[in-house]
Amino acid sequence: MSTETPTGTPKGERIAKFLSRAGLASRRDAERMIEAGRVAVNGKVLDSPAFNVTEADKVTLDGKEVGAPEPARLWLYHKPAGLVTTAKDEKGRDTVFDALPDTLPRVMSVGRLDLTSEGLLLLTNDGGLKRRLELPSTGWVRKYRVRLHGTPKDEDFAPVREGIVIDRERFQPMGVTLDRQQGKNAWVTVSLREGKNREIRRTMEALGFTVNRLIRVSYGPFRLGDLKPGEVEEVRPRVLRDQLGIGEEPGPQAQPKKKPMRRR
Repeated sequence: MSTETPTGTPKGERIAKFLSRAGLASRRDAERMIEAGRVAVNGKVLDSPAFNVTEADKVTLDGKEVGAPEPARLWLYHKPAGLVTTAKDEKGRDTVFDALPDTLPRVMSVGRLDLTSEGLLLLTNDGGLKRRLELPSTGWVRKYRVRLHGTPKDEDFAPVREGIVIDRERFQPMGVTLDRQQGKNAWVTVSLREGKNREIRRTMEALGFTVNRLIRVSYGPFRLGDLKPGEVEEVRPRVLRDQLGIGEEPGPQAQPKKKPMRRR
Protein backbone atom coordinates (compact mmCIF):
# COMPACT_ATOMS: atom_id res chain seq x y z
CA MET A 1 0.00 0.00 0.00
CA SER A 2 1.35 3.45 -0.83
CA THR A 3 2.68 5.51 2.06
CA GLU A 4 2.53 9.22 2.79
CA THR A 5 4.95 11.88 3.92
CA PRO A 6 4.31 13.76 7.18
CA THR A 7 2.59 16.47 5.12
CA GLY A 8 0.15 13.94 3.65
CA THR A 9 1.64 13.82 0.13
CA PRO A 10 1.95 10.22 -1.12
CA LYS A 11 5.49 8.95 -1.56
CA GLY A 12 6.76 7.27 -4.71
CA GLU A 13 5.32 7.83 -8.16
CA ARG A 14 2.02 7.36 -9.93
CA ILE A 15 1.31 3.76 -10.87
CA ALA A 16 0.79 4.62 -14.55
CA LYS A 17 4.20 6.31 -14.68
CA PHE A 18 5.77 3.29 -12.96
CA LEU A 19 4.30 0.94 -15.58
CA SER A 20 5.35 3.26 -18.38
CA ARG A 21 8.93 3.46 -17.11
CA ALA A 22 8.96 -0.33 -16.89
CA GLY A 23 8.43 -0.34 -20.66
CA LEU A 24 5.05 -2.06 -20.51
CA ALA A 25 2.93 0.64 -22.12
CA SER A 26 2.56 4.36 -22.62
CA ARG A 27 1.20 6.20 -19.59
CA ARG A 28 -2.20 6.55 -21.25
CA ASP A 29 -2.35 2.84 -22.11
CA ALA A 30 -1.25 2.02 -18.56
CA GLU A 31 -4.18 4.04 -17.24
CA ARG A 32 -6.52 2.00 -19.44
CA MET A 33 -5.00 -1.21 -18.07
CA ILE A 34 -5.67 0.02 -14.55
CA GLU A 35 -9.26 0.99 -15.34
CA ALA A 36 -9.77 -2.49 -16.85
CA GLY A 37 -8.78 -4.08 -13.52
CA ARG A 38 -5.56 -5.64 -14.84
CA VAL A 39 -3.20 -4.04 -12.33
CA ALA A 40 -2.82 -4.89 -8.65
CA VAL A 41 -0.59 -3.51 -5.92
CA ASN A 42 0.24 -5.76 -2.97
CA GLY A 43 -2.57 -8.08 -4.04
CA LYS A 44 -5.25 -5.37 -4.28
CA VAL A 45 -6.70 -4.68 -7.73
CA LEU A 46 -6.67 -0.98 -8.55
CA ASP A 47 -9.69 0.78 -10.02
CA SER A 48 -8.06 4.18 -10.48
CA PRO A 49 -4.65 5.44 -11.69
CA ALA A 50 -4.64 7.94 -8.82
CA PHE A 51 -2.34 5.75 -6.77
CA ASN A 52 1.34 6.05 -5.87
CA VAL A 53 3.78 3.19 -5.48
CA THR A 54 7.26 2.86 -4.03
CA GLU A 55 10.02 0.29 -4.47
CA ALA A 56 8.60 -1.59 -1.48
CA ASP A 57 5.29 -2.29 -3.27
CA LYS A 58 4.61 -5.44 -5.28
CA VAL A 59 3.00 -4.51 -8.60
CA THR A 60 1.41 -7.11 -10.88
CA LEU A 61 -0.08 -6.88 -14.36
CA ASP A 62 -2.44 -9.70 -15.33
CA GLY A 63 -1.13 -11.61 -12.33
CA LYS A 64 2.54 -11.33 -13.32
CA GLU A 65 4.90 -9.33 -11.15
CA VAL A 66 6.30 -6.17 -12.69
CA GLY A 67 9.95 -5.64 -11.88
CA ALA A 68 11.41 -2.27 -10.98
CA PRO A 69 11.94 -0.10 -14.04
CA GLU A 70 15.36 -0.39 -15.65
CA PRO A 71 17.44 2.71 -16.30
CA ALA A 72 16.33 4.56 -19.42
CA ARG A 73 17.92 3.18 -22.57
CA LEU A 74 17.74 4.25 -26.21
CA TRP A 75 18.36 2.40 -29.46
CA LEU A 76 18.77 3.46 -33.08
CA TYR A 77 16.92 1.22 -35.52
CA HIS A 78 17.08 1.28 -39.31
CA LYS A 79 13.46 0.60 -40.19
CA PRO A 80 13.04 -1.08 -43.57
CA ALA A 81 10.11 -0.18 -45.80
CA GLY A 82 7.14 -2.53 -45.50
CA LEU A 83 6.81 -2.60 -41.71
CA VAL A 84 4.20 -0.76 -39.67
CA THR A 85 5.20 1.03 -36.46
CA THR A 86 2.57 -0.48 -34.17
CA ALA A 87 2.67 -3.28 -31.63
CA LYS A 88 -0.22 -5.07 -33.39
CA ASP A 89 -1.72 -4.46 -36.81
CA GLU A 90 -5.39 -5.08 -37.44
CA LYS A 91 -4.62 -5.91 -41.08
CA GLY A 92 -2.09 -8.56 -40.10
CA ARG A 93 0.89 -6.75 -41.61
CA ASP A 94 4.41 -7.25 -40.29
CA THR A 95 5.36 -4.75 -37.59
CA VAL A 96 8.62 -3.19 -36.51
CA PHE A 97 8.36 -5.08 -33.23
CA ASP A 98 7.98 -8.45 -35.00
CA ALA A 99 11.31 -7.81 -36.70
CA LEU A 100 13.39 -6.72 -33.72
CA PRO A 101 16.03 -9.05 -32.25
CA ASP A 102 14.93 -11.26 -29.37
CA THR A 103 17.78 -9.85 -27.26
CA LEU A 104 16.05 -6.47 -26.89
CA PRO A 105 13.81 -5.82 -23.88
CA ARG A 106 10.30 -4.59 -24.46
CA VAL A 107 10.62 -1.24 -26.23
CA MET A 108 8.43 1.56 -27.57
CA SER A 109 9.01 3.69 -30.63
CA VAL A 110 9.64 7.41 -30.43
CA GLY A 111 7.10 8.65 -32.95
CA ARG A 112 6.43 6.66 -36.09
CA LEU A 113 7.46 6.05 -39.66
CA ASP A 114 4.68 4.96 -41.98
CA LEU A 115 4.55 1.67 -43.90
CA THR A 116 6.55 2.77 -46.94
CA SER A 117 8.97 5.07 -45.10
CA GLU A 118 12.35 3.86 -43.93
CA GLY A 119 15.38 5.00 -42.00
CA LEU A 120 16.06 6.06 -38.43
CA LEU A 121 13.52 5.09 -35.78
CA LEU A 122 14.36 5.64 -32.11
CA LEU A 123 13.35 2.93 -29.63
CA THR A 124 13.31 3.18 -25.84
CA ASN A 125 12.37 1.08 -22.83
CA ASP A 126 11.26 4.17 -20.91
CA GLY A 127 7.88 5.84 -21.36
CA GLY A 128 9.05 9.12 -19.85
CA LEU A 129 11.96 9.34 -22.28
CA LYS A 130 9.64 8.52 -25.18
CA ARG A 131 7.32 11.42 -24.31
CA ARG A 132 10.24 13.77 -23.78
CA LEU A 133 11.69 13.03 -27.22
CA GLU A 134 8.30 13.39 -28.91
CA LEU A 135 7.37 16.75 -27.39
CA PRO A 136 7.34 19.64 -29.91
CA SER A 137 9.05 21.74 -27.24
CA THR A 138 12.13 19.49 -27.58
CA GLY A 139 12.60 21.26 -30.91
CA TRP A 140 14.88 18.68 -32.45
CA VAL A 141 15.27 18.80 -36.22
CA ARG A 142 14.44 15.62 -38.14
CA LYS A 143 16.11 15.24 -41.52
CA TYR A 144 14.92 13.13 -44.44
CA ARG A 145 16.29 12.15 -47.83
CA VAL A 146 13.31 12.29 -50.14
CA ARG A 147 12.96 11.11 -53.74
CA LEU A 148 10.32 12.91 -55.79
CA HIS A 149 8.88 11.98 -59.15
CA GLY A 150 9.29 14.99 -61.40
CA THR A 151 11.76 17.74 -62.28
CA PRO A 152 11.36 20.41 -59.61
CA LYS A 153 13.18 23.71 -59.52
CA ASP A 154 14.49 25.21 -56.32
CA GLU A 155 11.87 27.98 -56.33
CA ASP A 156 9.07 25.38 -56.42
CA PHE A 157 9.68 24.71 -52.72
CA ALA A 158 9.09 28.31 -51.59
CA PRO A 159 5.57 27.57 -50.23
CA VAL A 160 6.74 24.84 -47.86
CA ARG A 161 9.76 26.87 -46.79
CA GLU A 162 7.39 29.63 -45.74
CA GLY A 163 4.74 27.35 -44.22
CA ILE A 164 1.77 25.97 -46.12
CA VAL A 165 -1.92 25.34 -45.42
CA ILE A 166 -3.47 22.12 -46.79
CA ASP A 167 -7.14 21.34 -46.21
CA ARG A 168 -7.25 24.06 -43.54
CA GLU A 169 -4.31 22.48 -41.68
CA ARG A 170 -1.20 24.61 -41.32
CA PHE A 171 2.25 23.07 -41.64
CA GLN A 172 5.21 24.88 -40.14
CA PRO A 173 8.07 25.99 -42.43
CA MET A 174 10.42 23.23 -43.58
CA GLY A 175 13.95 23.36 -44.86
CA VAL A 176 14.19 21.94 -48.38
CA THR A 177 17.40 21.53 -50.37
CA LEU A 178 17.30 20.33 -53.98
CA ASP A 179 20.20 17.88 -54.22
CA ARG A 180 20.17 16.34 -57.68
CA GLN A 181 18.07 15.16 -60.59
CA GLN A 182 18.26 11.45 -61.35
CA GLY A 183 16.36 10.56 -64.50
CA LYS A 184 12.66 11.22 -63.91
CA ASN A 185 13.20 11.64 -60.16
CA ALA A 186 14.78 14.29 -57.98
CA TRP A 187 16.42 13.89 -54.57
CA VAL A 188 15.84 16.54 -51.91
CA THR A 189 16.77 16.90 -48.26
CA VAL A 190 13.92 17.97 -46.00
CA SER A 191 14.30 19.25 -42.43
CA LEU A 192 11.39 19.73 -40.04
CA ARG A 193 10.57 19.98 -36.36
CA GLU A 194 6.86 19.13 -36.24
CA GLY A 195 6.42 15.61 -37.55
CA LYS A 196 2.69 15.60 -38.34
CA ASN A 197 1.14 12.53 -39.96
CA ARG A 198 2.47 12.11 -43.54
CA GLU A 199 3.66 15.70 -43.42
CA ILE A 200 6.30 15.48 -46.14
CA ARG A 201 4.19 13.42 -48.51
CA ARG A 202 1.19 15.72 -48.17
CA THR A 203 3.13 18.94 -48.63
CA MET A 204 5.04 17.65 -51.64
CA GLU A 205 1.82 16.39 -53.22
CA ALA A 206 0.39 19.88 -52.76
CA LEU A 207 3.28 21.15 -54.87
CA GLY A 208 2.54 18.57 -57.57
CA PHE A 209 5.26 16.04 -56.75
CA THR A 210 4.84 12.42 -55.64
CA VAL A 211 7.18 11.04 -52.97
CA ASN A 212 8.33 7.58 -54.04
CA ARG A 213 11.00 7.10 -51.38
CA LEU A 214 11.46 8.65 -47.95
CA ILE A 215 14.39 7.93 -45.63
CA ARG A 216 14.82 9.55 -42.22
CA VAL A 217 18.54 10.13 -41.71
CA SER A 218 18.58 11.91 -38.36
CA TYR A 219 16.48 12.78 -35.31
CA GLY A 220 18.10 15.60 -33.37
CA PRO A 221 21.66 14.57 -32.53
CA PHE A 222 21.04 10.91 -33.41
CA ARG A 223 22.00 9.82 -36.92
CA LEU A 224 21.30 6.80 -39.09
CA GLY A 225 24.94 6.64 -40.10
CA ASP A 226 25.98 3.32 -41.62
CA LEU A 227 23.26 1.22 -39.97
CA LYS A 228 21.91 -1.25 -42.51
CA PRO A 229 18.17 -1.96 -42.86
CA GLY A 230 17.02 -4.02 -39.89
CA GLU A 231 20.04 -3.26 -37.71
CA VAL A 232 19.78 -1.97 -34.14
CA GLU A 233 22.43 -0.06 -32.22
CA GLU A 234 22.18 1.02 -28.61
CA VAL A 235 23.08 4.60 -27.78
CA ARG A 236 25.92 4.70 -25.30
CA PRO A 237 24.93 5.77 -21.77
CA ARG A 238 27.53 8.54 -21.99
CA VAL A 239 25.78 9.97 -25.05
CA LEU A 240 22.43 9.84 -23.25
CA ARG A 241 23.99 11.72 -20.37
CA ASP A 242 25.56 14.35 -22.62
CA GLN A 243 22.53 14.87 -24.88
CA LEU A 244 19.68 14.38 -22.41
CA GLY A 245 21.20 14.64 -18.96
CA ILE A 246 20.33 11.05 -18.02
CA GLY A 247 22.22 7.80 -17.55
CA GLU A 248 25.52 6.80 -16.07
CA GLU A 249 29.01 6.43 -17.38
CA PRO A 250 29.19 3.23 -19.44
CA GLY A 251 30.95 0.27 -17.94
CA PRO A 252 33.20 -2.01 -20.02
CA GLN A 253 30.21 -4.20 -20.86
CA ALA A 254 27.97 -1.36 -22.07
CA GLN A 255 29.03 -1.32 -25.69
CA PRO A 256 26.61 -0.67 -28.56
CA LYS A 257 25.83 -3.71 -30.65
CA LYS A 258 24.39 -4.05 -34.10
CA LYS A 259 21.82 -6.76 -34.50
CA PRO A 260 20.44 -8.00 -37.83
CA MET A 261 16.71 -8.05 -38.41
CA ARG A 262 15.12 -11.37 -37.61
CA ARG A 263 13.59 -12.92 -40.70
CA ARG A 264 10.09 -14.23 -40.31
